[in-house]
Amino acid sequence: MPKIKKRRRVTDVPIVRIRPCPTQPRRSYDEEEMNSLAMSIRQNGLIQPVIVRRVSSSEYELIAGERRLRACVMCGRKKIPCIVISCSDDEARILSFEENTKRADLNIFERAQGIAELIGALGLTKREAEYFSGGSYGDKGEITDILQLDETERRLILRSHLSVDHALALLKISDRHERRMILSEIIEYNLNVSQTEGYIKSFLEKTALEKLKDRRRKGVIKDVRLFENTISKAVSALISSDIDAEQRVYYNEDSVEYVITIPKERRCPVNEISAA
Repeated sequence: MPKIKKRRRVTDVPIVRIRPCPTQPRRSYDEEEMNSLAMSIRQNGLIQPVIVRRVSSSEYELIAGERRLRACVMCGRKKIPCIVISCSDDEARILSFEENTKRADLNIFERAQGIAELIGALGLTKREAEYFSGGSYGDKGEITDILQLDETERRLILRSHLSVDHALALLKISDRHERRMILSEIIEYNLNVSQTEGYIKSFLEKTALEKLKDRRRKGVIKDVRLFENTISKAVSALISSDIDAEQRVYYNEDSVEYVITIPKERRCPVNEISAA
């Protein structure tokens, strides 16, 4: 596990000198919560400083406390109390993710994106990345897998307050149109995780059975067409031998009837000998 040494001191820093963290995992902010936080800061002041690191003689980079910083801006504050630490770029990335996941709930996709970035950028193992995220998802599947869901699916999942396990279960359906349909039904009927997994299992089993029946049906149709082709070739061979053969096909309600007519006077000699 990476061990990060922090040298901490608290100082008031002008907000205009603080730049956002480029690896900040949080992407969305609840307007009502932000207004409530800003009101609390107006009334009681900022109880907990934000965490920054110095990146130049006149500039700092925010490590943790994006919501607090934004709320202070909403209050019209010019300065904000900061804990100034010394750390590398990689350490800053880890701290930003660790501090944010511990202090405020990220949505499941922000958390998954943060873990993916820790794994990809820093070469952390899945276990190390999950350690910094404060959770483990090994028993249910890789949380980063949910990033395969598109923006519309993510929006529906977040709006309906579905869990990581709901999202992972949906990934068992590869067809996007079918997945959207199932997701709509999960939301409509307010299915829990167990019900969702059972419903998807039944859907996949039914789909697999229908595909098997379809393949068998196509196989039968293919065999019938081969038979039709064989008959047509036989009739064509008779006609090529100057035999006035004729083929008729009758499509009945539940069957197909083939009738081949050959004039008696042009019957095969072998048949004439047999008849004698």
